[in-house]
Amino acid sequence: MVQVLGIGDFTAKIEATQALATTGDPRLVPILQALLDNNLYARKSDNLVVIGKEQAGTLTIMDPLTEKQLGQAAPADFERARLNNRLRTVLQTALGALQLAHPDPARRKASADALFKTPSLEVIEPLKVALAHESNGSARKALVKALAATELQFTDQVQVKRDAVVTLGAFADPDIRAFLNGRINGINDAAPPEQQELKTAMIAAVAEIERRIATWQMFGNVLQGISLGSVLLLAAIGLAITFGVMGVINMAHGEMVMLGAYTTYVVQMAFREYLPGGVDFALLVAIPAAFAVSGLVGIAIERGIIRWLYGRPLETLLATWGLSLILQQAVRTAFGPTNMQVTSPSWMSGAIELTGGVVLTYNRIWIVVFALLVFGLLIFIQRRTQFGLQMRAVTQNRRMARSMGIRSGWVDALTFGLGSGIAGMAGVALSQIDNVSPNLGQGYIVDSFMVVVFGGVGNLWGTLVGAFGLGIVNKFLEPYAGAVLGKILVLVAIVLFIQWRPRGLFALKGRAVEA
Repeated sequence: MVQVLGIGDFTAKIEATQALATTGDPRLVPILQALLDNNLYARKSDNLVVIGKEQAGTLTIMDPLTEKQLGQAAPADFERARLNNRLRTVLQTALGALQLAHPDPARRKASADALFKTPSLEVIEPLKVALAHESNGSARKALVKALAATELQFTDQVQVKRDAVVTLGAFADPDIRAFLNGRINGINDAAPPEQQELKTAMIAAVAEIERRIATWQMFGNVLQGISLGSVLLLAAIGLAITFGVMGVINMAHGEMVMLGAYTTYVVQMAFREYLPGGVDFALLVAIPAAFAVSGLVGIAIERGIIRWLYGRPLETLLATWGLSLILQQAVRTAFGPTNMQVTSPSWMSGAIELTGGVVLTYNRIWIVVFALLVFGLLIFIQRRTQFGLQMRAVTQNRRMARSMGIRSGWVDALTFGLGSGIAGMAGVALSQIDNVSPNLGQGYIVDSFMVVVFGGVGNLWGTLVGAFGLGIVNKFLEPYAGAVLGKILVLVAIVLFIQWRPRGLFALKGRAVEA
């Protein structure tokens, strides 16, 4: 039968292709693929069919079943197997059917998805056979979808068509919705009663699919909002610490984020230069490095500038704003104004595709996990360490803390360094989803202040709730109002909320705080 593919006429080739597809033998894939790619030849002397690749006037030939190389020959001794459009379509369908028996579940799923898009009567039996032996969940769903769509389009049995509509209606798939809408539009008002009943069933199935898709899209918006909220949490949590303890409006906080992102870039470049085999671990080294760099810069800022401006918020705001411009220009001088790209490690690449077209990338998932780990670590430091006790004491009543022997100046410096270090780690996370540039931090500074004020100044739990709350609200507003208008609406809502509750959702308590 393989010989027919090389020397037969188009009708014989089509029949042979369909017969080979029903065998389910994956060894036939290279033969059919070679015919589809115009790489199948027949020797003129004895009609031997081979797979050939012509290079520099020489034909390298291989056995079509084993793909074992048979040597080289003159192209004139062989005739290329011919194709037409009908045969190409049959070959594509046959290849999809044969791939249903592939050992890799991902290949089986991809084959079933391809057959859903190009169904034909000939693949119904191969789909049934593959479905009877399929154990992988995602591949099985794809087979069920492909089989139902094929039966709905090609079978003559009304009950089978009805069952196929019910099966398809259980999915939350935009492709199935489009497929059913196409079938609905093909049935006019003059169609027989059984066709009208089938049309009614398909309309009901489309409505159910749309309901399921809407539910999954809402769930996807929540997931995307949590992802955005985790970024806001990382960017704002350090600001919540410094703002809460010292009351300093630090406009250079975004530049601490930027320094952390550039530290990640430098660490990755060092790994590529000196340890290329360990590039996947560069990010793990960049996290403590970014914390150290941004933290030390933060301590230097507090000791050199901030400590002389306590009690003068306007001067602090102007000084840190000027400092942010200096840091941006310093980075431009050192690294240039162009964006730098940090490559994600292999364990952060890829995505999870959920039902209803919801896609969640691995780097976003890891950022959510990282943000929660950082938050948990800060809660531990604040509640279970001597430094955390001193920091809370200074926050609640600075003068009383001083009278108890706490060196509030060094608590301020270390707190500012801790907040800046956390911002540096936020830069590590942002480098995985955004280009590293001197202006990286500017895009998050306003949102960070909104999160801190909304959640309650200096309250970590308020920052957590504020970050995730604003992230989710933003994602639900964007489809209707757009990204810019959505942020404006959120800002207006926060202003109105602060008018009603000036201390935010979770206000700190203490004599000094309440004074």
